[in-house]
Amino acid sequence: MYLGIDLGTSGVKVILLTEDGHVKASQSSPLSVSRPQALWSEQDPESWWQATDDAMIALSKEHSLENVKAIGLSGQMHGATLLGQDNQVLRPAILWNDGRSFEECHLLQKFCPEVQSITGNLVMPGFTAPKLLWVKNNEPDIFAQIKKVLLPKDYLRFCMTGDFATDVSDASGTLWLDMEQRGWSEHMLQATGLGIEHMPTVFEGSDITGELDKAVAKRWSMPIVPVVAGGGDNAAGAIGMGIIEEQQTMLSLGTSGVIFSVSEGFTANPAEALHSFGHAIPNTWHTMSVILSAASCLDWVTKLAQFESVEAALIAAENNQNSHSQVIFLPYLSGERTPHNDPNAKGVFWGMTHDTTAADLVSSVLEGVSFALLDGLDAVRSAQKISDTIDVIGGGARSHYWLQLLADVCNVPMAYREGGEIGPSLGAARLAALSVHGPSALKDICSKPKLVKMYHPNPQKTAEYLIKKERFQSLYQRVKGIQ
Repeated sequence: MYLGIDLGTSGVKVILLTEDGHVKASQSSPLSVSRPQALWSEQDPESWWQATDDAMIALSKEHSLENVKAIGLSGQMHGATLLGQDNQVLRPAILWNDGRSFEECHLLQKFCPEVQSITGNLVMPGFTAPKLLWVKNNEPDIFAQIKKVLLPKDYLRFCMTGDFATDVSDASGTLWLDMEQRGWSEHMLQATGLGIEHMPTVFEGSDITGELDKAVAKRWSMPIVPVVAGGGDNAAGAIGMGIIEEQQTMLSLGTSGVIFSVSEGFTANPAEALHSFGHAIPNTWHTMSVILSAASCLDWVTKLAQFESVEAALIAAENNQNSHSQVIFLPYLSGERTPHNDPNAKGVFWGMTHDTTAADLVSSVLEGVSFALLDGLDAVRSAQKISDTIDVIGGGARSHYWLQLLADVCNVPMAYREGGEIGPSLGAARLAALSVHGPSALKDICSKPKLVKMYHPNPQKTAEYLIKKERFQSLYQRVKGIQ
């Protein structure tokens, strides 16, 4: 058996994968986000470890872990986790959806005008490098104490093994990686006042980086087993869904929204704020578009409109399909990445009247997120071809109504498969299995899960949404820059 541990923004999820690829059990533990100032988004790394420990102890009480052979890790990308001389955490981790380092992005581009040729990516506040420049400029005492900079899942690795390591896919989101060489760029590190000594060693996703600490193994009632490099949450989610070959494409409906497509070698289009990253398997790359608020918008409007639950809000929206509401929602509650690269973008409801209902608001939120994802899909298509169907994962994918809406808006069939709600942790466990069986087992271990349902576009709906999408895009351009 194999363990997959996924550190998300809203919680930690662990799964137990059998030798024949079935999920035997899972456990999760929640996390909260701190927003002490506008554009800030932080978490305490110790809360990550506590949540992981809680989930693992709960799993060990539910099922024997004596036959586990290896552990894989997955996690939210880009977070700046800073350790000092005694490996203590120096400050709360600055997360992927934190927008405070916008000015530092301009400085980094000025310091290193060749950044796009090295990293293949536009300089954005979401990446780790500008976050470190912000710390250097605003918290110099803390910057001076930095011994190691770790990504979130790699802090868990340190707590589990004592090792400083990361993987190519997660390191791709830092702006410190030479993307074609799949290793740290000393030039990019120097541009932020850091050196190779500050960074963890980079491995491919299924490489073993160390072994579980004896005391941790005892606490979790399991043997001392290898821990593999793993992957960033989206790359791991793709591994979980069998997205491993050129043009295969996935849509993730989590806190954020992602279009992920395996590319034909390394390709880039930073002008569209498209991400070009290494995949979690060797010699493989992918392009990725990101919107910062996806399913989180649904959670938000559920509370705003005072529905009892997300499920109740979705039912109201589904029953509201014939309302002909013209309300449009811009889902930029945390700013935006693809294609706008605008951390100051704001969420907007437009077109409300005295007749607007709570259900209309939910419907417009689902449509707005879908339109933003279509913007991202178009950005991916600007750089490469995609598959004829798109596999959907993430918590939002549990909504059959939203999946049909996405198929209609994007005019692409959407496939929902088994394990879609646990994609990253499943991918992490699969990478652990690959470390045992070797690269020759890639297609067997990382096959596509069983199809649950395919959602085909409705041509009439697609035509209707095309008109509304144009109004959606026009609205952003009209309100852009308003503070």
